Amino acid sequence: MKIVFKSRNQKIVMTGMCAALLAVLSQISIPLPTGVPVTLQTFAVALCGYILGPGLGTLSVVVYLAMGAVGLPVFAGFSGGLGAFMGMAGGFLWGFLGMAFLCGLGARQGNRLIAIALGTAGLLICHVCGVAQFALLTGSTPLQATAAVSVPYLIKDVISVALACLAALAVLMSLKRAHLVDSL
Repeated sequence: MKIVFKSRNQKIVMTGMCAALLAVLSQISIPLPTGVPVTLQTFAVALCGYILGPGLGTLSVVVYLAMGAVGLPVFAGFSGGLGAFMGMAGGFLWGFLGMAFLCGLGARQGNRLIAIALGTAGLLICHVCGVAQFALLTGSTPLQATAAVSVPYLIKDVISVALACLAALAVLMSLKRAHLVDSL
């Protein structure tokens, strides 16, 4: 699934649209006592990578993180600001960068199973970053932190990566049929 945009402006628009989609899907959130909510962020991050590829997909996440860093309420629970990067879920925010990159890299392989495998590897990087920061902030052991903020989310997140891969394929095929991209 390699997308070839017709123009530089189209790249800019698609990157911005994916960042906006990530901001919107981040608000679909179920708060949990651990301070790490259940959201559709992992689906959105994977979708950005799968649609845009490793470079622009990661850039769309950078745009999203920058919007949140300057205080726009784009993170889960309509939060924003630099403090979010230092909070209980902050490690996951940092981990989104690696996840988007690996999803995008997977999309370029031309094989859905490889794409999902690389996306899942990106998800694991995201979880490692999230667990590490959570453990550091709470003083819990890595095993305790994993049990609190990774294990309960893993099944949902792996399903999110797989569904994002399939959704991206549908989006890209629609863009191709509409003659909005040169090739896939």
